[in-house]
Amino acid sequence: MDSELTIVGGRVLGETLDTSHQQDIFVVDGVIDAIADAGERPPVGVVIDARNQVVTPGLINSHHHSHEHYHKGRYDRVPLELWMNYVRPLTDFPITPRQVYVRTLIGAIQALKSGTTTIVDDLNAGPKLDPALIEASLQAYRDIGIRAMVGVTLFDKPFFRAMPFVEEEFPAELLAKLNAVPTTPASQILDFVSSLAVSHHPSSARVAALLAPSAPQRCTDDFLRAVRRTADDLDLPVIIHVQETRLQAVSGELFYGKSMYQHLGDIGFLKPKTQLIHAVRATPNDMQLLATAGASVQHNPNSNMKLGSGLMPMRAFLDAGVNVSLGTDGCGSIETVDMLRTVSSTALVQKLRGGDHTKWIGATDAWHAGTIGGAIALGMEGRLGEISVGASADLCCYRLDTAAMTPLNNPLQQIVYGETGSSLDTIIVDGKVVMESGNLIGIDELGILREAHAAHTELEPFIAKAEASVNEMMPAYRRICDRCDSHVIDQKILPARF
Repeated sequence: MDSELTIVGGRVLGETLDTSHQQDIFVVDGVIDAIADAGERPPVGVVIDARNQVVTPGLINSHHHSHEHYHKGRYDRVPLELWMNYVRPLTDFPITPRQVYVRTLIGAIQALKSGTTTIVDDLNAGPKLDPALIEASLQAYRDIGIRAMVGVTLFDKPFFRAMPFVEEEFPAELLAKLNAVPTTPASQILDFVSSLAVSHHPSSARVAALLAPSAPQRCTDDFLRAVRRTADDLDLPVIIHVQETRLQAVSGELFYGKSMYQHLGDIGFLKPKTQLIHAVRATPNDMQLLATAGASVQHNPNSNMKLGSGLMPMRAFLDAGVNVSLGTDGCGSIETVDMLRTVSSTALVQKLRGGDHTKWIGATDAWHAGTIGGAIALGMEGRLGEISVGASADLCCYRLDTAAMTPLNNPLQQIVYGETGSSLDTIIVDGKVVMESGNLIGIDELGILREAHAAHTELEPFIAKAEASVNEMMPAYRRICDRCDSHVIDQKILPARF
């Protein structure tokens, strides 16, 4: 039967992380039905020969922005607050559904080829919502075969107003110009996402919807409560950016008189299946609050390093009982959707915190965050991020006859610290083969990339024009950054820079 598949003879990186003997994995209707010693029972359905390969759960990229792909390689040595408006300009530019489709596939290609089987896409729709563009992105994920959860970015305060001192530092004429930009009401976008979730629910759809309120400072409390009610009513995961930078920690104090974590707790926003993206700056009290609420935090090490935001205190979060997931972030901030690089960076840069070396974040911690941690954060523990009976068959097969795996001492550590994706042979998502012998089989990869180059050439003048409009705000932004730098932050916040 086409709904049956057997992976034979692989070294399975399952719950025990023991890959010392060969096993067969039996898949029925996209779900792992049984795991047995190699040869114990005859294979059924499509047979994949995984002898001399290690079979792992697919990685979960819990944070990505597909709308940034045409901005790849344009920015460096720019902190978050000065950079973010370049990839979310209020000046819209013409883009077709086909260009969005191709743009989405750029990231999905790299995601799969770095061992990712689930990607969470925080997709900014631009000033005006066009459902055809959202559908183009969903179709791209359907066609390539990856599991995707797409959240249209939600906010009812424009990005330029998400910082303190805007009324004082922005020229009145510029504020009037920015305020006059027509946008789709946030309530209308929330209604659209709610309707989308009915037909694209994570419980049943491989390409699904979730809720993505941008950040506390970009949403009114009433809007955040509306998002929370929607998430509870529809049983949807939630992702939200929280305290990525020192300036945002200052903003929490100035806007709410407390940390943004504490404010979200006070309005009843913190619950399980809720991921707080970045969480670079936090106090022990913030961590305890999240642990009690069952919320997760999400580490994006490469993006945080490139933007100079700092280093999340991952071990402290884990010790407090807070689940940690991993993400790459968008290609406007960090030019890659490579989750193998993210897992490796997590296990490496977290050691800079020093202290007791037995408490350092290692390969096992990083791998857990990139698999089971991501599943817990999405409310899909037991279904994603692991190889066990009843879990979705989202699996990666790495060859053992490559330089990264030779000689073979510890497959997990060699994947985390040495693998680039070159050893990937077969990838299965939802029980279907999407990569075979290192080649994607659902799309014409080279054709799509050629089309992406052509689309970028056509769109680049509009991107440059939008960037020029953002430059009008830069003098005011720099003054705001300088003022915030002079503010003292809570001394209990764990260090984020060294």
